[in-house]
Amino acid sequence: MTDAPIFDPDSWRLSGKQGELAERARTLAAERFAPRAAGYDRDAVFPTENYRDLADAGLLGICIPEAEGGLGADLKTYMLTAAEIGRYCGATALTFNMHVSSCLWTGDLLDQLEMDPATRAMHHDMRRVHYRRILDLGIVYAQPFSEGGAAAAGFKAFGTTALKVDGGWRINGKKIFASLAGHADYYGALCTALKEPDGPQLRRNTMYLAVPANAEGVRVEGPWDPLGMRGTVSRTLVFENVFVPETEQLMPQGVYAAAASRWPHMFMTLTPTYMGIAQACYDFTVAYLRGEVPGTPPVKRRMYPTKQIAVANMKVMLEQTKAIWFQAISEARPDPGKDSLMRAWVAQHTVMENANELAQLAIRTCGGQSMLRSLPLERFYRDSRCGSLMLPWTAELCLDKLGKGALYEAGETDDD
Repeated sequence: MTDAPIFDPDSWRLSGKQGELAERARTLAAERFAPRAAGYDRDAVFPTENYRDLADAGLLGICIPEAEGGLGADLKTYMLTAAEIGRYCGATALTFNMHVSSCLWTGDLLDQLEMDPATRAMHHDMRRVHYRRILDLGIVYAQPFSEGGAAAAGFKAFGTTALKVDGGWRINGKKIFASLAGHADYYGALCTALKEPDGPQLRRNTMYLAVPANAEGVRVEGPWDPLGMRGTVSRTLVFENVFVPETEQLMPQGVYAAAASRWPHMFMTLTPTYMGIAQACYDFTVAYLRGEVPGTPPVKRRMYPTKQIAVANMKVMLEQTKAIWFQAISEARPDPGKDSLMRAWVAQHTVMENANELAQLAIRTCGGQSMLRSLPLERFYRDSRCGSLMLPWTAELCLDKLGKGALYEAGETDDD
């Protein structure tokens, strides 16, 4: 029996495209990804087979504009689709986000921002190179972001630099927790552009460059044996004097900084994975108490009042999480108002924290069997615990932004 959608198209008034793409992802993930998820987690190996399936299903190009041959999903449509993948394999959904972001950021998000005609034409020429690779060759892009400092949180310039040289750029730096490290074909690296080696590093000079994985000077190093999200294989990525030709720009110089400041909802794209895990925790608990989990004895436990109350509390939390998340992604647009931006922070915090809380409740409700690795709850718990740690909007940073946003208006200080 196919699982019901996380967001029923009629009840949540989804568009035809949103419902169709979410259904395509749900069917694929339930049939192919779910049976493989435990193995990827156990061995901490990348879900290569899942990416072949995503390519065959046409989903690698989900956010490539229709005019360029893709499926043309906007941010909300992508988020709803990715949540269905996260429901069955968190590591696949989380790494899929790193690939899709290279298309979403250069596609629908930038298409909604103003550009002069020359810059727009340049951007379309640049992105078309990358889109054709994805659509024609099944090429996978990554998006290494974190550097172990304040850059990923938006407080300073990226330490990875791109020095302008004849015909392109020389890149030096390091990205940590680089999902798909050693498995992507290109790394969409955020770098600070320099005109001279010792020039000033300014956030407004952020460049977005596609670095070929096989370029001289690119290497992946360090072990990968984390608590959760083990299949992301997020090892350290090092760029040492790597030459990247000008044709590998993902967007014109200077465009990224404006996009990042005007499109804050772009930083919510990690949340669908955890929305899916939250749903999976509830789904498993209901099936377990009804005696319907494959591979386990058909023993019903639903008649106990303590179990009924526990499931009721899980349902309340799940619906609250879905509601605020759906509202926030429905409001996504350039230059959102203050209330809309604060709802985005609330939604980010809520999804990341409640996914793990639902996993805890599921384990307590299902009992001792849930600790066994033959069942998925312990994996849901470990994977979900990682969400609140992820930059640029960690749980703590969301609370910090919300507190300041509630008490201060733009430009206000305590000297006013």
